[in-house]
Amino acid sequence: MTAVEASLGLHWRRPELSALSGRHGTRRGSRLPARAGAVSGLAGMAWPDLLLAGLAVFLFVCFAIMVAWRAFLLIIACLPQKPVLPSGDGAVAPVYTVLVALYREASAVPGLARAMCALDWPQDRLDLIILLESDDDETRQAVARQDWPRGTRVLVLPDGRPRTKPRALNYGLQYARGSLLVIYDAEDRPDPAQLRAAHDAFRTSDTRLACVQAPLVAYNHSESWLAGQWALEYRIQFGLLMPAQARLGLPLLLGGTSNHFRTDVLRRLHGWDAWNVTEDADLGVRLGREGYRADMIAPPTREEAPETLGVWTAQRSRWLKGFLQSWQVMMRRPGQALAELGIPRFFALQFGLAGTLLAAFVHAPVIFGIVFVALALGPLTLSPPGILLLVASLAVNLIAALAAPGPRDSSRLLLALSQPAYWPLQTLAGIRALYSATMAPHFWAKTPHGLTASSG
Repeated sequence: MTAVEASLGLHWRRPELSALSGRHGTRRGSRLPARAGAVSGLAGMAWPDLLLAGLAVFLFVCFAIMVAWRAFLLIIACLPQKPVLPSGDGAVAPVYTVLVALYREASAVPGLARAMCALDWPQDRLDLIILLESDDDETRQAVARQDWPRGTRVLVLPDGRPRTKPRALNYGLQYARGSLLVIYDAEDRPDPAQLRAAHDAFRTSDTRLACVQAPLVAYNHSESWLAGQWALEYRIQFGLLMPAQARLGLPLLLGGTSNHFRTDVLRRLHGWDAWNVTEDADLGVRLGREGYRADMIAPPTREEAPETLGVWTAQRSRWLKGFLQSWQVMMRRPGQALAELGIPRFFALQFGLAGTLLAAFVHAPVIFGIVFVALALGPLTLSPPGILLLVASLAVNLIAALAAPGPRDSSRLLLALSQPAYWPLQTLAGIRALYSATMAPHFWAKTPHGLTASSG
């Protein structure tokens, strides 16, 4: 039953929270987008000018709120914070489970093995589990050739669907021995002190702290402009925005790796949703709905940024599709979600999920529209509120890019100034995400690793 449990555990026990369970949403919630679209279509045929004006006002208000929200988080992020004191020599180290799900990543295995051996944790208290798919002989052989921490276990998943990372993690969770648990990916190079920092955070907090997230930074940011933008985006997200949200007690849309959990809480929540392609963000929402909180720790994990447009688009479209899945799940019963989360946490998740999706689909039309009008009709004339919003948006993003942790040099400045050229790519990924969500909602577009010339 373990393989079936890994696929369907959440769906069986909490169908309303699973991305597989669309039919379990309330009819009102599931039909709301269709009804809104129908009403908008009819209004557009009857009063097209009024519809366009209403849409413009709606988008203006949404983006004004999002810019103000981002600016508020930046202010919170810059406030001084009391550091977590490290544990003393006499602190008892609990058993710590490390789950690593691999699929067709043989080239990344040697670096991964070195990183796992470098973890600063007692070998007899480390429970490393390597999770492999049954048809991946090449990665299995690569794993067998490496030296791993003592007691490492290799588990081969029975064939099954969906073939996703969260299904593999759920399978490994059933065999976890540790009271604490962390997720790493094939290309990850975690700071050796990361497990101790997470343990200190849990040790000095109450049991409502269910997860701590380590920052993710790219080790190949200089390989291409696209990799540099991805790396800068991550420095803003994990260095400023997420720490601010954690300080405010808001739910975190977790990253896909370097999440440290209390294992008992994970099991209580039935693990990850095997059918959600951003199982990390979904789990962050469910933690918030159950009254738990997440926090950040300082020791980072170095990982590989996508260097080409094809790899970047595939990865980003999966993220956007997963955000859409997570938002749809939350909005099946919006009243229940609001009651569980409370008003601030509910709207923070709206900004994180719906706001990200809205921005992705609007970036390219707005930017290309401005350029087209300027070239075809001459200098663009904006209303004073429009000018104010545009300047505020550019200023907030520039400040975030320059204030984010990491080296502040000329390359950082060039990346910050060229961000507007990066944003329209989100629309390309958004269109692909929408198509995939319609045609193959649970398909996992895997990001290839080991492609960079930089050494991890």
